[in-house]
Amino acid sequence: MNVSVQMTEKRMEKIQKNRRKTGADYEKAAGFYLEQMGYEILQFNYRCRLGEIDLIAKDGAYYVFCEVKYRADERKGSPLEAVDARKQQKIFRTAMYYLTEQQLEDVPCRFDVVGIEGTKITLIKNAFGG
Repeated sequence: MNVSVQMTEKRMEKIQKNRRKTGADYEKAAGFYLEQMGYEILQFNYRCRLGEIDLIAKDGAYYVFCEVKYRADERKGSPLEAVDARKQQKIFRTAMYYLTEQQLEDVPCRFDVVGIEGTKITLIKNAFGG
């Protein structure tokens, strides 16, 4: 038996707001974790017309563009699997825009992914290239 429920616009906005807050909470947790690993956090949630980057940091000489993914459990797959080729390209283009905007075109950079599964945090350095 299929059941369809009509949600109010207000209820949908509340759900989306809660998702954004939850995402921000996990991004902050990832930032804290990266600081413990020696990274210097430069910015959370960089946004431009090309997309968004969850976290921008420095690790030594490298500018690091970091995608943060969370999963409560394994039913939806690992958080790291969620960073597919399309998402990688979007992050890459957004990072290039950031570097140009900041006049940092000739600096070394890399793309890391932080996966949070329950209470376990996994860092993959240089998870993908441009």
